[in-house]
Amino acid sequence: MRGAPLLAVFEKWGFPFTYNSPMSKQPRYTPEHAKAGLDARFPEIETWPNQFPGYEIVIDNPEFTSVCPKTGLPDFGVITLRYMPDKNCLELKSYKEYLQSYRNLGIFQENIVNQVLEDVVRWAKPRWAEVKGDFRPRGGISTVVTARWPKPEASNNPKPRA
Repeated sequence: MRGAPLLAVFEKWGFPFTYNSPMSKQPRYTPEHAKAGLDARFPEIETWPNQFPGYEIVIDNPEFTSVCPKTGLPDFGVITLRYMPDKNCLELKSYKEYLQSYRNLGIFQENIVNQVLEDVVRWAKPRWAEVKGDFRPRGGISTVVTARWPKPEASNNPKPRA
């Protein structure tokens, strides 16, 4: 089989692949797919002491890359971080190196955005923060994921939009 050597390399890296033909009895997505990448050891994001109160910082990474944990195909997108620093600001080179740690990581796009937000909040402790992932189309569908801190209140009875 032509793709077998490449498949073996990805499986060695820990990417769980399954072929899902219409006749396949295996689930299309497994709990392992959903959690893929979340147990990775991400580098610390360094900070420096903020000197001014009450302003907003916007950081764009227009060349973000990661890997789909199911297919092993690359994902490309723009990660935009907006935050209001409190006592610390993110050191940009450190943040860039942090984002580069996702380059060969199998992780879903939704998990990327939420993990980046958690790590920014952990290291910088901002007054508020928002991470937006605008991922390029694959198969004709693009995805935009936005996560905010503090998290909005979740309603037990969400009302459908009109």
